[in-house]
Amino acid sequence: MRQAVIWTAVVLLACEGATSAQPGAIDTHNSVLTVRVYRGGAFSAFGHDHEIAAPIARGSVDVKEHRVEVRVDAKALRVRDADVSEKDRAEIQKTMLGPQVLDAEQFPEIVFRSTSAEAAGPGAWKIHGNLTLHGASQPVDVDVLEKAGRYTGRAVLRQTGFGIKPVKVGGGAVRVKDEVRIEFDISMER
Repeated sequence: MRQAVIWTAVVLLACEGATSAQPGAIDTHNSVLTVRVYRGGAFSAFGHDHEIAAPIARGSVDVKEHRVEVRVDAKALRVRDADVSEKDRAEIQKTMLGPQVLDAEQFPEIVFRSTSAEAAGPGAWKIHGNLTLHGASQPVDVDVLEKAGRYTGRAVLRQTGFGIKPVKVGGGAVRVKDEVRIEFDISMER
């Protein structure tokens, strides 16, 4: 497993033309995290799926220490739902950042740190690590694909695993599903 982490880090840096064993920084201007939250419940047709995004605040790949780390400012997450009014989008944003969901005042940072990695095909890896969100840390597996110097991937997690109760309206007739999908699109600094 440790060897797979080294290989992943080497490939990430090599694809960007890095020649030293120094940590490679993530290009925060060209890297984004997207969270997809889906509706559920008996009257889910009256709810909304949500697309939420934030730039990667900082992150790195360290070949020598065999680490990958990604950090996101929770307050930078923005609701991008195109099919809702500006008023509804603002209310969703307020709920998401507030104490009912992320509690971004108390838990301002979302952090992923790798623990191991394994090859999953040409240009593909499964990265194992710990995600810290809402003051809780849980193991998460992330599927990663490299193409033309960009790294894309996804992970699926349950909000309840991080102490977050999915939002319910109307006694649960319209609710947010517990399972959410996290996607990322990352570029390394040159």
